[in-house]
Amino acid sequence: MAKAASSDELKQGFEEHLEQTRGHVQRLEKIFQSLEESPKGKKCAGMEGLVKEGIEVMEEDFEGALMDAALIGATQRVEHYEIAAYGTASEFAKILGESEHVTLLEETLQEEKETDERADRVGSRD
Repeated sequence: MAKAASSDELKQGFEEHLEQTRGHVQRLEKIFQSLEESPKGKKCAGMEGLVKEGIEVMEEDFEGALMDAALIGATQRVEHYEIAAYGTASEFAKILGESEHVTLLEETLQEEKETDERADRVGSRD
């Protein structure tokens, strides 16, 4: 998505979020290690659909601010899905009394919310 964006700020945001996502994966791996479990890959039809929509946006013949607006919309749909998922996982961890897991999940949840807010700010400037 960074390559498809025209705004330097949006490109930078995509690149920073990719790096941030690596940290999210590390936190999830830490949770699984503490549970002595291995993460099992499972396809998520909802996320697959959102990713497909994002790819379709990049294939559109949009330019400049129009492409950026479409990319922001696609990104925010993914962010909202992730916010819901991390919020639910955090609530499960609270119910199970896994306070360290809650901390890790809440940290990721906050970062996802900040990414969504940043997308709002970038989108409202164009």
